[in-house]
Amino acid sequence: MSNFWDIVVLLASTFVFVAYLFVLFHIVVDLFRDSEMGGGAKVLWFIGLVLVPLLTAIIYILARGSGMAARQQAAMKRAKDDADAYIRNVAGATPAQEIAQAKALLDAGTISADEFARLKKKALG
Repeated sequence: MSNFWDIVVLLASTFVFVAYLFVLFHIVVDLFRDSEMGGGAKVLWFIGLVLVPLLTAIIYILARGSGMAARQQAAMKRAKDDADAYIRNVAGATPAQEIAQAKALLDAGTISADEFARLKKKALG
């Protein structure tokens, strides 16, 4: 029976340790993400995390916890905007834009009516 409780304690302590590592990782990422905090303050927080990690982590979360969420949301918004811009860039022009470009070429006399019809069919199909 003692062996069972040893396993339960091991699992619980492993869970707590992994959760603690996640908190430390979030704090370090937030330190480097914060553009308003000066370099000296970042170094002091980092030294505190190395020397007295649990106490420093608790103080950091209490003092700067609300800002952590705002900075993470801003970073996620920037990442989404970058991904959307990349997708728009890769996707190219919409069918309406392709037809408008082909119409401008037709009006300029660069392409014939048959070529315009082919480009229009390609854009719509």
